[in-house]
Amino acid sequence: MVKDFEFKERYSCEDLLHIVSILRAPGGCPWDIEQTHESIRKDFIEETYEVIEAINKKNPAMLREELGDVLLQVAFHTSIETDAGNFTFDDVCDEICKKLILRHPHVFGQTVVSSTEEVLTNWDAIKMDSKRQKTVSESIDSIPRELPALMRAQKVQKKAAKAGFDWDDVSGALLKIGEEADEVRAALEEGYEHTLDELGDLLFAVVNVCRFAKVDAEEALTHATDKFSARFRQVEALANERGIDMPAAGIETLDGLWNEIKQKENKAE
Repeated sequence: MVKDFEFKERYSCEDLLHIVSILRAPGGCPWDIEQTHESIRKDFIEETYEVIEAINKKNPAMLREELGDVLLQVAFHTSIETDAGNFTFDDVCDEICKKLILRHPHVFGQTVVSSTEEVLTNWDAIKMDSKRQKTVSESIDSIPRELPALMRAQKVQKKAAKAGFDWDDVSGALLKIGEEADEVRAALEEGYEHTLDELGDLLFAVVNVCRFAKVDAEEALTHATDKFSARFRQVEALANERGIDMPAAGIETLDGLWNEIKQKENKAE
């Protein structure tokens, strides 16, 4: 047991940093001591998505807990760098404070804005300047490749659009989906690599339509997947009820069950 550790009714951010340092110090937790940035990077992603889950469920208690888990990740990664002599938690706080002040000149400076759009335009310009990006291409290249693919595609398109590289309206983006679908049909006969390339173009075109429609591509696909899962569950239940062997029934029979359920949903609406 750790000597001289003070148990409290309520702990603070400073206590969190202290606990993490104890866990990672000699004589602490063997697992915590062994971890590196690379070994726990996926944990950070997982914890972040659990925060999103709490937000979607509108559950404050769950959100509080999951935000704590994300904060632990920040403290843990910072502790690794502090031990290496690179930076401390205070340095992290200092940098984000300075960034917020710099990118809000309409709050902390003399800049005058009249709309949210102006705020975002200023933000992008200041961001490019602070990162010494002189071209839109450099700004696009700075978008992390590690982002979910649909999210990254939408961000890339948005930056390109601000430089004038965009359709006049959604009709051009919609026509592109048809063109890319035709190219996918042809690619299916030409092997994996060509099919991979053309399917990617088709997905990218669909994301473009999402952007014009002001729909988040990730959320759209999540919604579609949820809808599919719910309907499949009903198809399976209906098949069991009617004694239908799904693997042996064939797609026409199963598609008939699908359409039957879909029609019931439409009538309910």
